[in-house]
Amino acid sequence: MNQKRIDGRKFDELRPASLTPGYVIYPEGSVLIAMGDTKVICNVTIEDGAPRWKARQNLLGGWVTGEYALMPRSTSERTRRETNGLGGRTQEIRRLIGRSLRAAVDLEKLGERTLIVDCDVLQADGGTRTAAITGGYVALRLALQTLLEAGEVPPDVFLPPVAAISVGIIDGQPMLDLCYSEDSRAQADVNVVMNARGEYIEVQGTAEGDPFPRKALDDLLNLAEKGIGELLDLQRAIYL
Repeated sequence: MNQKRIDGRKFDELRPASLTPGYVIYPEGSVLIAMGDTKVICNVTIEDGAPRWKARQNLLGGWVTGEYALMPRSTSERTRRETNGLGGRTQEIRRLIGRSLRAAVDLEKLGERTLIVDCDVLQADGGTRTAAITGGYVALRLALQTLLEAGEVPPDVFLPPVAAISVGIIDGQPMLDLCYSEDSRAQADVNVVMNARGEYIEVQGTAEGDPFPRKALDDLLNLAEKGIGELLDLQRAIYL
């Protein structure tokens, strides 16, 4: 993969990525993640008490839930605030973030508390949902660390770390970490969430153009595994 793409990267190369912890001083955990020109602020709030439905179903432990929003000028044109109910895309991304981050926590050992992970897109240039998961995990980890240090949760509340990335096919070529100009013309678009054991948490894939064969999907998953491995290393540099 020596050819270059629109921004000069190799096909198997991530955009420049960074994680800035403590970006907001008030939340229990806060991280600004940048993936190229995509920037997402992830803030975690810890609330006492688990959701009522868990008590009704006699389920022990706590809960982790995700929130997601595009800020009004995070894109080239103003995005309206969703004041009259959430759109379908927003709801779907919120559920994805929640499912992904719950896979990184032993909910029973969390105790009866709820962790809310607010992911707000400050600037969107593709891969906002995957950036929210990758940054959201570190914010969640930092928030749980405060509980661990206070003796309120055990060390094994942490399950294997989680990160996510987008991959796609453009002009027949599998590519890692699509920016918006690539994503908008991709023949296939796949979002992948994995943990540090190399296990899949979620794979969301769509043929935007012609159907693609199994080998192409294998190539995309291999690319995603490479990129997620690099992001897991970036995460560890913050919380270890």
